[in-house]
Amino acid sequence: MAEKLNPKRVALSLAIMVSILYIVCALLVAIAPDFTTKLFSNLFHGIDITEIATTNISFGSTSLGLIQIIIYTLIAGWLFAWIYNKLR
Repeated sequence: MAEKLNPKRVALSLAIMVSILYIVCALLVAIAPDFTTKLFSNLFHGIDITEIATTNISFGSTSLGLIQIIIYTLIAGWLFAWIYNKLR
């Protein structure tokens, strides 16, 4: 029988992992904006995102985005564990 997941631990683990990815992404945009734009165009199946991409990011907007991503992933991680536990 599958083991129950702890929703708080799953949520926190996911939030930490996604926060690290978010920070790495923000650093890439700050250091190499053209490379990052091309990289993400590939992720979107060749859609040209250069028309909508902005490279003038601020510490405030990045921090706000980080807070948002933490909240979203905490909710998603908790819901994932809750659903997993209900299905087992």
